[in-house]
Amino acid sequence: MTTPSRYTFRTATLDDLALLKDWQSNRHVSAWWDTDTPYEAADLDNPLVRRWIVSTNNRSFAFIQDYTVHGWEDHHFAGLPKGSRGIDQFIGEPDMVGIGHGSAFIGQHMRSLFDAGAPVIATDPHPQNGRAIAVYTKLGFAPLGPRQDTTWGLILPMIAHPQTISTPL
Repeated sequence: MTTPSRYTFRTATLDDLALLKDWQSNRHVSAWWDTDTPYEAADLDNPLVRRWIVSTNNRSFAFIQDYTVHGWEDHHFAGLPKGSRGIDQFIGEPDMVGIGHGSAFIGQHMRSLFDAGAPVIATDPHPQNGRAIAVYTKLGFAPLGPRQDTTWGLILPMIAHPQTISTPL
């Protein structure tokens, strides 16, 4: 198991576009992440979404983004309280999957969002992505309702509150 405090998060930049494209081409990412539209410069400038490259021991290995759930009129989380954040992420490096990094770095990022005042954090894995759902459940997320077909695809809406986060930091 990994130690959450070993993760650093730096803002994704134009210099990271090739890395993100490379990571998205890996089968374990492309199975669940839209690879038809790779990130572009305009994506990195969107003020509604903050994108991060995650590293441990000076090695970049993952991507996480957090966004305001109130930035789109038709967003499936628009009914959550003001200040709520949504998250999406993937581990890009295949040899870093399945050894505890996901729950550790996601938990660390969740804690920072809660510490900054987010009342709720939401996520929306594909209902068949059992690995992601297991990680989110371990971190204190619970389904917000049944699966839904949205503009962004088929999802299982899940939310976590500060008191339900189960990863000590």
